[in-house]
Amino acid sequence: MTIVVSGATGQLGRRVVEELLARGVAPADVVAGGRDEGRLAALGEATGVRTARMDYDDPATLGAALSAGDVYLLVSGSEPGGRVPQHAAAIDAAVHAGVAHVAYTSVLGAGATPLSLAAEHEATEELLRASGLPVTLLRNGWYTENYAPTLEQARATGVVLTSTGAGRVASATRDDYAAATARVLVDVAAGDGAEHVGTAYELSGDHAWDAEELIAALGEVLGRDVTLRAVDTDTHVAALREAGLDEGTAGFVAGLDAAIAQGALAATPGDLSRLAGRPTTPLVDALRAMA
Repeated sequence: MTIVVSGATGQLGRRVVEELLARGVAPADVVAGGRDEGRLAALGEATGVRTARMDYDDPATLGAALSAGDVYLLVSGSEPGGRVPQHAAAIDAAVHAGVAHVAYTSVLGAGATPLSLAAEHEATEELLRASGLPVTLLRNGWYTENYAPTLEQARATGVVLTSTGAGRVASATRDDYAAATARVLVDVAAGDGAEHVGTAYELSGDHAWDAEELIAALGEVLGRDVTLRAVDTDTHVAALREAGLDEGTAGFVAGLDAAIAQGALAATPGDLSRLAGRPTTPLVDALRAMA
């Protein structure tokens, strides 16, 4: 049974491909899909997997890459506001091809989260439910790598601005998420995936840390004092605008912090480490790898 990974030249998708191979899947049984043919060629050369152009905005490429019986990882698109039609095209192609199973990278707490980016994921989940396909929802939480700019800010200024309040973040690395994702795909492809059919996994790190813990971890990694500047949302937006961000981006960033303050990324159900087969990467270790 072939495993097809869309978005395979992206930061998560490539890691999933590599994890599949590490788990013993033959390169010939993996199709890495993506828009950038140059990067696909490089990935194929480096790993030996098959490759296919898969552009969510070009439905014909999706249909050409999928076949009956495939296990398909639909990695969510990266363009806010455009994801639902892109995902609808991918789901339609999967239905017409007769794929055996679809796994979709959604968002933690879909259906009950204040995260502004959740709406498109929730709409995609509804499309998948209506498709009639066997589906697994991989509701990914926050990537610790999202804090690379925070790390650089702390390195340069010794100050980190946040409006998360007492909110906590159960982040994990992309490698952690890739390991769990590959486990699901391998199980299904091997015929051992009954537990994954119709399941929504809430994927997050084992420990939910707060801003004070983030500051301490940054200080340890950088070997310098790092100060937390806690502000309200309006002040945060103003500071981001002053730093050069446009109004929409500043509002989005501050809105994420506001959602964190409401507990949107704090859940620690343990699904991620259970599927990955190991504990998730501690915050300080993940930051050190980025430093």
